[in-house]
Amino acid sequence: MSLPKDLYYSEEHEWVKVEGNKLRIGITEFAQSELGDVVFVELPEVGDEVEADEPFGSVESVKTVSELYAPVGGKVVEVNEELDDSPEFVNESPYEKAWMIVIEPEGEPKLDQLMSAEAYEKMVNEEE
Repeated sequence: MSLPKDLYYSEEHEWVKVEGNKLRIGITEFAQSELGDVVFVELPEVGDEVEADEPFGSVESVKTVSELYAPVGGKVVEVNEELDDSPEFVNESPYEKAWMIVIEPEGEPKLDQLMSAEAYEKMVNEEE
């Protein structure tokens, strides 16, 4: 399982990449492998507000529909529209092509509530 060390991870299997004052968010390789082949991704609109630990969209696979939970709150400033036409990017490239949204956090993001790659890997191994 690939886990980039420079990302933060949530218990709901989302990742967060800090890019200056913005945060890029997607789902982990583990999450996409559990979902199976992704066929549709529903994401918020630019300008929408997302709240930490609340759903901001969903991923539909051949097996199930799963909600996406925001690891941090803020205003959506970018949405990966390529996922409309190419939802398979979630399976092929969860950390590069399949990022989902970019947000500007409200105030100081609470990244200390998220996990390091090592802590996330330990949690996933305990789930299996």
